[in-house]
Amino acid sequence: MASDDGGGPVGPRERGTPYRGLLVDWGGVMTGDVFDSFRGFCAHEGLEPDAVRRRFREDRSARELLIGLETGTLPEEEFERRFGAMLGVAAPHLIERIFAGQTIDEQMLAAVERARDQGVRTGLISNSWGTSRYDRPLLAKLFDGIVISGEVGIRKPALAIYELGAERIGLTPPQCVFVDDLPFNLKPAAELGMATVHHTSAAETVPQLERLLGVELGYRLPRP
Repeated sequence: MASDDGGGPVGPRERGTPYRGLLVDWGGVMTGDVFDSFRGFCAHEGLEPDAVRRRFREDRSARELLIGLETGTLPEEEFERRFGAMLGVAAPHLIERIFAGQTIDEQMLAAVERARDQGVRTGLISNSWGTSRYDRPLLAKLFDGIVISGEVGIRKPALAIYELGAERIGLTPPQCVFVDDLPFNLKPAAELGMATVHHTSAAETVPQLERLLGVELGYRLPRP
């Protein structure tokens, strides 16, 4: 949203909002539904549709493997070997196979890019399944600051990772809006004073961001 005098993006005060920053999750926000990827993997491997999700929900040892992977304390190959054994599937390239069906949400990418173009500070806070699969040039195009759990040794929902996300875009938590697809990841952000958006689709999220940030993000319905 350019200023009336053509002098560039307007500030938050002129936009009538206290929020200057947008922090987003990656998987499930900037991509399609993570659990759809899990189900697609299960179908391809001949497993029950919710085998992966159920393991993480019901099996403490599987949950501990995931925590180790996301914080960078467990090497990817070790996670693949041990989690593959739990599922009864081959270990090589397990993470790539789990996320083979995941696609980028072009509407969300466009919204974040437009927000940044209009003076909103943008940042990523992502719980990572390894750190090598991120498109780094794309991240640099979208974000002023990046926090990837496996690189910093902290994972959501720890308060410190939200504080770090705000710090890396040069703001305080109460100046930020945080978007995540998992409700339990939103509660700590709200405790720090962030506005939060539970992402279910671009059609729902983008209008909320427009209201909170005071910018036009130009959501358009996908072509049939």
